[in-house]
Amino acid sequence: MNNILNILILSCGTRNKIVQYFKKELGGRGVVIATDCSELAPALYEADKHFIVPRMEEEGYLDLILSICKENNIKAVLSLIDPELSLLAEHKQAFLDIGTVPIVSESDIIEMCFDKYKMFEFLVQNDFKTVKSYVDKEYFYRDVEAGVINYPVFVKPVKGSASINISKVTAKEEIELLFNRFDNLMIQEFMDGIEYGADVYIDMISNEPVAIFIKEKLKMRSGETDKSVSVKDEKLFNLIRNLVKKAGFKGVIDIDIFKIGNEYYISEVNPRFGGGYPHAYESNVNIPRLIINNICEKTNVDVIGQYVEGVYMMKYSEVKII
Repeated sequence: MNNILNILILSCGTRNKIVQYFKKELGGRGVVIATDCSELAPALYEADKHFIVPRMEEEGYLDLILSICKENNIKAVLSLIDPELSLLAEHKQAFLDIGTVPIVSESDIIEMCFDKYKMFEFLVQNDFKTVKSYVDKEYFYRDVEAGVINYPVFVKPVKGSASINISKVTAKEEIELLFNRFDNLMIQEFMDGIEYGADVYIDMISNEPVAIFIKEKLKMRSGETDKSVSVKDEKLFNLIRNLVKKAGFKGVIDIDIFKIGNEYYISEVNPRFGGGYPHAYESNVNIPRLIINNICEKTNVDVIGQYVEGVYMMKYSEVKII
């Protein structure tokens, strides 16, 4: 019974590919179980077994997920949405106690990723180039006067994901309007450069980064990469290695980076599978396999940069009928 490798994917939504990849990599050594709060989440129907669960904030949610793990002999659990990562990280020990490994960074790191201003402060303190950010609008206005930063800028929630409620603004009046209407906003420099995404896996045993896939984002849709092309750059590989070490990430992360001139600026880190991950998998950067190795108590070897440059990804629509 103990060498069965059952994996639980929480809040699977429309991420059908992730479920398919885990099924393929398990190759019959275990099952992939998926959950979602909606029975119309298409990825549910790719899994070997699925559960419709309450919304994450409802009482008893954690106990239900723990009981699914226990009853289905789950060896590893991961989530595809941001708020649930906090839940997994916070209650990591409860999962470990029943033999389930949450594929997630430590709680304080997860919280730093979700607080864009905390992440900005961490990057500045550790000498990483990053996107200028302000929570104090008066301080921002002073920098505009001094010529340190110019319009347009982005105004966005300090905590937020999927590019929700982001406004591109061109004048002080618009900033005043937004800050009067909403709480917990920040102002961020508009980066006019090439945007990259990096899919990274940090081994759960050695804590070493073992896989990095870099893609240039050619087109975005709803905050996700819609079209991209694979690139390699040793300078960027080293920058990512350094970031991962300094921050102490674990498991799967997705990094947004801008290149302006010859310099790389780290924008943000999503501590989960990014929406553009299928590009990495189809280019032979096989994170599900690396996760499965770790569950089997195998340390992964470093495969950084072992993929082909110039491979394009184009997302398109598909339908599922049930």
